Amino acid sequence: MSEIPDLTVDKTAAPILGTANTFKLACFSHNIGGGLLMTDVDGPPKAVWSEQVRIAKLADRVGFEALVPLARWRGHGGKTNPQHRSFETFTWAAGMAAVTDQINVFATVHVPTVHPVMAAKMGATIDHISGGRFGLNVVAGWNPDELAMFGVDKRDHDERYDVADEWIRLLKQLWQTNGDSEFRGKYFDVDAGFSEPKPIQSPYPPVMSAGASPTGQAFAANHSDMIFVAVGDPSETAEKVTSIKEMARERYRRELKVFAVGYITCADTDEEARAEYNRVILEHADWDAAKEAIAKIMAHSRTIDYESSEMKSLLESLLRSFFANPLTGSPETIARQIKEYSDAGLEGMAVTFSDYERGLLQYERELLPLLIDAGLRTPVVEAPAATVAGIA
Repeated sequence: MSEIPDLTVDKTAAPILGTANTFKLACFSHNIGGGLLMTDVDGPPKAVWSEQVRIAKLADRVGFEALVPLARWRGHGGKTNPQHRSFETFTWAAGMAAVTDQINVFATVHVPTVHPVMAAKMGATIDHISGGRFGLNVVAGWNPDELAMFGVDKRDHDERYDVADEWIRLLKQLWQTNGDSEFRGKYFDVDAGFSEPKPIQSPYPPVMSAGASPTGQAFAANHSDMIFVAVGDPSETAEKVTSIKEMARERYRRELKVFAVGYITCADTDEEARAEYNRVILEHADWDAAKEAIAKIMAHSRTIDYESSEMKSLLESLLRSFFANPLTGSPETIARQIKEYSDAGLEGMAVTFSDYERGLLQYERELLPLLIDAGLRTPVVEAPAATVAGIA
């Protein structure tokens, strides 16, 4: 048998970790019908494959660092039942890897739904398809209706992260250990774990996770390269970013990149952008679906007062891409907002749009030049010929 060539690359060279751009950008959740919006406007993705390919190729062309999907198994009810139609993220990532050239392609996994042995094999396969561009977004699993479809009960918050801790340790062991290895834990017990081929990226592909709670942030600090956090005012963001990074260094001796999620509404003027935001998010809102979703998220909380100003604000943030930070205004205004978040220490943002194709084209024409001028992005370098599927 001929010797297998060494294809290994250092994961720190991955676009989401290693490009020259000061502020990284990911296209978030276009694998979902409707994207992350809970409205009945026309424009969000329909979860049709030809559309998925167009959006992925466009994000690749304009220089985004990553495609990050949302893992969803059923909708949220209401009149539009948002997010009821979606592409499964590992097989989606394999398809995206085959039609793109430079961009990192992530899969998002709900820990209780996929065994680490299966995830290790699927992830390594996609890393080879992409030529070393795979990444994994790890979610502990929170939606009881979805978990019930797998015959799994929703665990208490901190225990979900105990399971996730064993899950990711076993996954990394399979990705890094030659031959058989055993794993003994409370939730996973493997006698002769084995997975070949290994991922192309060494020691393993980039890992991201989200964390609003101290437990979620500690999990990310211990296991992830990037964490998604909720952000508000840039001054508050700076304090949050500093706190998370210091915790990762002091507790785990690791460097953790901090990202946010943004929903972009860009128009010629700030007034036009605000009007478009109101039209899409408020006038066409599916409030019933938002209430259904918030009830699941707050399942163990006190009785929900939907008429309180605090809850109305929370529901609006849910309607606009599941708590994404709103970036609303002219190109100049949005570029300034992104610069403020970068100055506050954020290293990137996963962005959503009401219309992804229109939004990415608008980014290419109007936002990218301003971000280059601000020192946050560099001019896009065209991919070498024939890099798809790792063919150089």
